Amino acid sequence: MTTTGPAARSLELAKTYGSGDTTVHALAGVTVAFDTGAFTAIMGPSGSGKSTLMNVMAGLDTATGGECWIGDTPLSAMKDKDLTALRRDEIGFIFQQFNLLPTLNARENITLPMDIAGRTPDPVWLAQIVAAVGLGDRLDHRPDAMSGGQQQRVAVARALLAKPAIVFADEPTGNIDSRAGAEVLGLLRRCVSELGQTVVMVTHDPVAASYADRVVFLADGRLVDEIVNPTAESVLDEIKLLEGVPA
Repeated sequence: MTTTGPAARSLELAKTYGSGDTTVHALAGVTVAFDTGAFTAIMGPSGSGKSTLMNVMAGLDTATGGECWIGDTPLSAMKDKDLTALRRDEIGFIFQQFNLLPTLNARENITLPMDIAGRTPDPVWLAQIVAAVGLGDRLDHRPDAMSGGQQQRVAVARALLAKPAIVFADEPTGNIDSRAGAEVLGLLRRCVSELGQTVVMVTHDPVAASYADRVVFLADGRLVDEIVNPTAESVLDEIKLLEGVPA
């Protein structure tokens, strides 16, 4: 996909659940852009809408109102088949749960989406990704023979293999210890800085957010602030402010 603008963006994006007295406005008119070749973190208090924003912009959920684009492609008018192809070809996903198949080794888990699509991975790119994630000596190992951090690195490699326009990561360090988490965050940082990847990460962790180029903050389904070149301290101060906690 070629685009001259952001890797993804939204305009007055809305998502409503329920009706009447039980109506929940998970997103209430969010306009945001995620720059190509940048690492952006999405943060906010519990229930702020950060995971909903990611799911809608990644085509995993549908908006109630507004519009969002991957590159220059609007998602609202896409048929299910075309949206599935877009997610497969243009979007990489990394989740808190690694979502690896236990019967496949690391190499097979990395290439699985392309295998299902009947496509052959670029061997040069595959080798570059494997080297970047530091899994060269673990490719023949199944998930049960790998640490949590190693399994998440397999998931990162899988997300990068199709050379997606954007990678969405939802709490990618939430299921691993702090040391492995730092390794995965450093890997995502290098994917942006060295491989030119675009990464958008939902996180609740100020330290994780400090790896990003920019942090956008949601509260009550609305975009309320952002920090460029964040530090863990500046992010924590903003979160305390949003949660009404004295500094």
